[in-house]
Amino acid sequence: MPTFLYRILPPRADFAATVTEAEMAVMGRHFGYLQGLHAAGRLRFVGRAENGDFGLAVVEAADEAEARAVAEADPAVAEGLMRAEVHAFRIVDMDG
Repeated sequence: MPTFLYRILPPRADFAATVTEAEMAVMGRHFGYLQGLHAAGRLRFVGRAENGDFGLAVVEAADEAEARAVAEADPAVAEGLMRAEVHAFRIVDMDG
């Protein structure tokens, strides 16, 4: 199945240092959503920049429209806390 990267961008540069309780609740739902994608076998990997500038997830989806729907269903995006960018992404197997 094709893979897509979705990058999420925080609402402000100092988000990690100034996150509110309400925003933490959204981030908890975001993490739960990612856990669900992983349990369904759709999440290839996930992480965030050490400086907090962005997070990313590489997901399996049939096409870009489906990948965009996955990103837009992420509570951090759906609830308006963060915005997402979706890109076709090829994982290269360096071992063969």
